[in-house]
Amino acid sequence: MALGRERRRTGLSLSEVARRAGLSKSTLSLLESGTGNPSLETLWSICVTLGIPFSRLLDLPTPRVRVVRAGQGPAVSAEHADYRATLLAAGPPGARRDIYTITAEPGSQRTSSPHLPGVIEHVVLSTGRALVGLADDPIELHPGDYIAYPADVPHIFRALEPGTTAVLVSENV
Repeated sequence: MALGRERRRTGLSLSEVARRAGLSKSTLSLLESGTGNPSLETLWSICVTLGIPFSRLLDLPTPRVRVVRAGQGPAVSAEHADYRATLLAAGPPGARRDIYTITAEPGSQRTSSPHLPGVIEHVVLSTGRALVGLADDPIELHPGDYIAYPADVPHIFRALEPGTTAVLVSENV
């Protein structure tokens, strides 16, 4: 992860980033050193604190042709839901979009805190059924359905069937 580089770029101290992100200084220090296994929620909190897209914390190679096989790629799991996001493509400098695959199982929903201002999420459900969108008004999706919603407000993804998968594009407009 490029966490230390991004924190130094902002000019914020380790203590200040930890305070703003709601983490202990020791936890943030472990993450910067590459040890520890942060949850999706922890990484999003750090990204919002630093004002950067999630994908910037992951150092990905930029080959001319890139293939990510199913079940491979840098992935992060949610803390309180059976939800896993795998980064397929990070927007290059100047571009403002990241592409993920989502795998989720029924049970607890993945509730996302607001992302950076202007972020829109686009979701195409691949398999299963899910409630997706704004936390106060999610929409039930079926395979092939598409939804777009502002991600700078609380939003959810809740699998309604086993083996639910989706493609998510996070776009900063």
